[in-house]
Amino acid sequence: MSTSKEIINTLLVDVFNHILSIEERTLKEKGVTLSMTEVHVLEAIRNTDIPTMGEVAKRLRVTLGTLTTSINILSRKKHVYRYSDEKDRRKVYLKLTDQAKKVLSIHDAFHNEMISAIFTDLNIDQDEVLMKSLSNITEYFKTKY
Repeated sequence: MSTSKEIINTLLVDVFNHILSIEERTLKEKGVTLSMTEVHVLEAIRNTDIPTMGEVAKRLRVTLGTLTTSINILSRKKHVYRYSDEKDRRKVYLKLTDQAKKVLSIHDAFHNEMISAIFTDLNIDQDEVLMKSLSNITEYFKTKY
C-alpha cells in the first residue's frame, strides 16, 4: 500500500506535468511557437518590478548564464530586447516587445480558463481545508526553495 508521502509526491508531479503538457499544447494550437521555458521567461520579465538581468534571474532561480542563453534566443526571435543603464553600463534591462505581450495574453487566457474550469468543476473555493492546504504548500515551497 502507498504511503501518504508517495501519494502526495505522485499527485504533485502528475498535476505539474499535466498542466505543463496541456499548457504547451494549448499555446501551440493558438500559434505560439515558443517553448514553455521561453514563455515563462517572458512572464518573469513582465512580473519583475525592475526587470534587470539579475532580478529576472533571481525570480526564475537560475544563473545569469542560463538566463543569458534564453534572452539571446528570445532576442533573436524578437520577443525581448535589452539595453544598458546610461549611468551604470553593468546594469542590463529587459523589455518585452509587442509580439511578446501577445504571447503573454494568450498564456494568461489559458491560465484564466484553467482556473475558472477548476473552480466550476470542483467547487474548491467552498473547501476551506483544501484552500488552506494549497496555501500552506505554496508557502512551504516559497520559503524552502
